[in-house]
Amino acid sequence: MDTARVALLRDLVSSTGWVERTQTFAQVMRRSTKDPGGLLLVGTPEDEPWHLAAHLTDESRISGIAELAPTLVRWNPPVGAPPHLAVTMARLEHARRGETVFVVSEEDAPDPLLERVADARKIGATVLAIEAGDVQLQELAHESLTIVTADLVVPELSFESIQHLVSLAAGEAAPGPRARTSLRDRLARALDVISGPQAPRA
Repeated sequence: MDTARVALLRDLVSSTGWVERTQTFAQVMRRSTKDPGGLLLVGTPEDEPWHLAAHLTDESRISGIAELAPTLVRWNPPVGAPPHLAVTMARLEHARRGETVFVVSEEDAPDPLLERVADARKIGATVLAIEAGDVQLQELAHESLTIVTADLVVPELSFESIQHLVSLAAGEAAPGPRARTSLRDRLARALDVISGPQAPRA
């Protein structure tokens, strides 16, 4: 789903409360991640958050906010994977204050993941979660966004589509003195990224 379609989705669900919830979550994510590479995105062994990783990477490029580009932390990266796809769970052992462990899981997080997240929190990392009613994960997280079927009041909303709203909001949620980037400006930048430099006309 591209930026323009996500913007249309946000307009469609503007009266449901989900826009504000995703904006609040995104603001916490932006405040908690201080350094490029410090947004540690992790899922379960069966479901890695590839889609959200791609969209946050796009938002980082479009908005010019390097801290939004996530580090995808993987359970079992294959031998020979490129460096950005070969970051193992051991990375969570080195999480520190100013970094964010961002867990995305539609199923209950397995115990090994919960243990690593708890250890990262003790070290000083901020823990965020998008989950579907996982009480143990909620208790570990400094901020969680719970997505359950009963709360999805329009057909266009799903566990995945709400992640799109989070990524869009993250590109706008610049804290402190940095000015927010308007949606119109960001859509224009997105088109520039897609189209690339244009050759001069004869």
